[in-house]
Amino acid sequence: MSDSATDSSSTDSQNTDSRSTDSSELPGVNEGGDIPFTHIPVLGKELIEGVVSRPAGVYLDATVGGGGHSELILAAAPESCLVAIDQDEQAIAAAQMQLAKHKERVRFWHGNFADYDPGSLQFDGIVADLGVSSAQFDIPNRGFSFRHEAPLDMRMNQQQSLTAAEVINHWDEAKLAEIFYVYGEERLSRRIARRIVERRPLKTTTELAETIFYCVPKSYRYARIHPATRVFQALRIAVNQELAVLEKFLHLSPLWLKPGGRIGVISFHSLEDRLVKHTFRESELLQVLTKKPIVPQEEEMQQNVRSRSAKLRLAERLV
Repeated sequence: MSDSATDSSSTDSQNTDSRSTDSSELPGVNEGGDIPFTHIPVLGKELIEGVVSRPAGVYLDATVGGGGHSELILAAAPESCLVAIDQDEQAIAAAQMQLAKHKERVRFWHGNFADYDPGSLQFDGIVADLGVSSAQFDIPNRGFSFRHEAPLDMRMNQQQSLTAAEVINHWDEAKLAEIFYVYGEERLSRRIARRIVERRPLKTTTELAETIFYCVPKSYRYARIHPATRVFQALRIAVNQELAVLEKFLHLSPLWLKPGGRIGVISFHSLEDRLVKHTFRESELLQVLTKKPIVPQEEEMQQNVRSRSAKLRLAERLV
């Protein structure tokens, strides 16, 4: 999902095999059928109330994940049908199992939402839940979290070639400092980039986190968030071109809506939210429905701590 300026050599994610797919083809399913991929839908009630208005509508879940939001859509609109998209093979496989009872109403598409072409199909509602999912954080070998020792991977689409290891070990110091500052809003970006270049090659998430931890001032090490947090966010955004693909999706998706159709986008950091806010506001096809973003209620944040940074923005197609 979503973000905007990386080295031109950064990814060949455009070369993925994007297609309607069957779970038996995907490596997220093991012999026992178990998938270590679950999805707790954030802001589910608010998203459904804001987007799903037609019981027999056609809906698009642009980031199906484990299928949590899709299941809510299908339940709220019992005569509806749904297109479910994800670039993560494990997510698609998990969603196919989660939504198996609705299989006649759901069509899956494996690929990046910015590359999707609906043809003549138009939607009554579109939803997108941006960024990395809890499941991606929690599966150690995906390399998204420094809580687990794992290879520096961070690819949302496992078919692309660029990994976080390639970025960390081969991009020059100035480029590393730039992405840490722009994508991670990391004020010590130059200092951290310099130390990484001195210490590389770095092979694992924990090696990288330790390098960052010991190169920042002691007062910075024990702040509210771990000093590696912003760097890991920046790396993930760079590896997956998140802002660039989000910008493309936000410009294309209003064209996919029927007049009166609605789009709801959930973001998790300020770079995403800013892009959603301004793109909705500047679109000639959309009327913004949320002057300020909708955020989780206290009860949801207590039940799902990862929801605390979520922001939902809604818009409706005019003509």
